[in-house]
Amino acid sequence: MKQPTLAVSTLAILSTLSLTTHAQDGMPITVSGFGTAALTATNTDMAEFNRTNQAAGVGKDARPGVDSNLGLQATAKYSDTVSFTLQGLVRKNGNNDQYGAELAWAFAKIRLNDDFSLRLGRIGLPVYMISDVRNVGYANTMLRPPNEVYRQVTADNADGGDLIYQHSFGDSTLTAQVAYGRTKVRAPGNYYLEFKPVFSSQLLLENGPFTYRIGHSRATFGLYDNASLNTLVATVRGAGLTSVLAEIPLTDVKGTFNSAGISMDYNNIIGQAEYAKRKTDTRLVQDTSSWYLMLGYRYGKFVPYVVHGDVKQDSRRSFASLPTTGPLAPLSAAINGAVKAGLQSTTGVGLRWDFYKSAAFKVQVDRIKTREGNGYFVNAKPGFAGSSVNVYAAGIDFVF
Repeated sequence: MKQPTLAVSTLAILSTLSLTTHAQDGMPITVSGFGTAALTATNTDMAEFNRTNQAAGVGKDARPGVDSNLGLQATAKYSDTVSFTLQGLVRKNGNNDQYGAELAWAFAKIRLNDDFSLRLGRIGLPVYMISDVRNVGYANTMLRPPNEVYRQVTADNADGGDLIYQHSFGDSTLTAQVAYGRTKVRAPGNYYLEFKPVFSSQLLLENGPFTYRIGHSRATFGLYDNASLNTLVATVRGAGLTSVLAEIPLTDVKGTFNSAGISMDYNNIIGQAEYAKRKTDTRLVQDTSSWYLMLGYRYGKFVPYVVHGDVKQDSRRSFASLPTTGPLAPLSAAINGAVKAGLQSTTGVGLRWDFYKSAAFKVQVDRIKTREGNGYFVNAKPGFAGSSVNVYAAGIDFVF
């Protein structure tokens, strides 16, 4: 199925399997859920593979924490035009290597008319092509979205609201979404990023077997409680390097993220691709260009697929004017190390098997090549930079 179709089918299954109860006042409440139970391993202990915002990852010993999660969603229908939705999520995410619970969504939805709806509260941000279902493995062909693109913006949701327009024109459906709010993301290392405000929008056109998407997000953000960066900036200020200091602010930073994507499901051929560009006013959050392409073919209940992703840094990777010898040489090395993004490419193969009406078994093997550093691996040991790593994963995605 093409990506939006797969997502719609997932929602239909959730609706079919969901438990409907009634509150004392007669308000119907629908409860449903989703999850992934997976094991992930690599062929090295020189560094750890992880997902976005995970404090630790996995090496040679298989672990369930990287790709596993569990979600529960409840929707209360107040009237034909007003409803309330809560979604809770359990996963490894944040500044410690432990499972934790988080409130992913909590909003009121008001249907203004047949085409427009308004949501107020904690909403998902439409940053990526699969933002709404990025944590719902069953709704996606791949076992995980490629890190090369999906690590560029770490915020999943925001407290605020959005306006959604959706209208069908013959065989085509047009969806426009504009979201506005603020959010705080606790990152590994016990620091956090605060986006205040964040604006995110997308335009989707579904036509036959194809879906086309463009997106634009912008925010004013800051990095707080990051001990190493705070020390670096303070040292640069003390050394009187004002020109460098002007290019590495930690607060009141402007940033944009633009993306375009396409998905298809045509004669059993499945495809999905995204291209994105990140730009910020600080070289500590580097400008990047990233993309991936996934192709698969459906044989009954089986979908073998291949995926390739890559990321490159658009901003300069060093300050050429800094001295490489003398008393400032260590500071120069620290500055130039901080303004370098992790670069890598991934080539993967996988198989999805829909063995049950609400569950799918997946296996995926990735070959990740790092460049000029550790890529997106964490807890790397000396000598790892520039290495290539195999990542192995198998799991069951389910909805209930």
